[in-house]
Amino acid sequence: MIYELRTYHCLPGRLPALLQRFETITLGYFEKYGIRQAGFWTTLVGESNHSLTYMLAWESLAEREQKWAAFGADADWVAQRNETEREKPIVASIANEFLMPTSFSSVK
Repeated sequence: MIYELRTYHCLPGRLPALLQRFETITLGYFEKYGIRQAGFWTTLVGESNHSLTYMLAWESLAEREQKWAAFGADADWVAQRNETEREKPIVASIANEFLMPTSFSSVK
């Protein structure tokens, strides 16, 4: 397995809008395209409490490329995402990393 760690840094005050978008819109599209989540977190203590961090689980980078491209090209998803940002943007920046479990990891 390969895990993708993604962090969305929101503009001030916009984290609730991002959380709502994931819960009510994005996760449905993840399910449609077979994108498996490993968890979602907000920051309790740290540099910023304006962030959403989540992990996706992939069998391979090839699987990720195929499914992520299909998700990103879905016209309905793009329209709904744009509608959530019609009045003002939500996300300031996105960071992502690809992680591979070690032989001694409890997560494989």
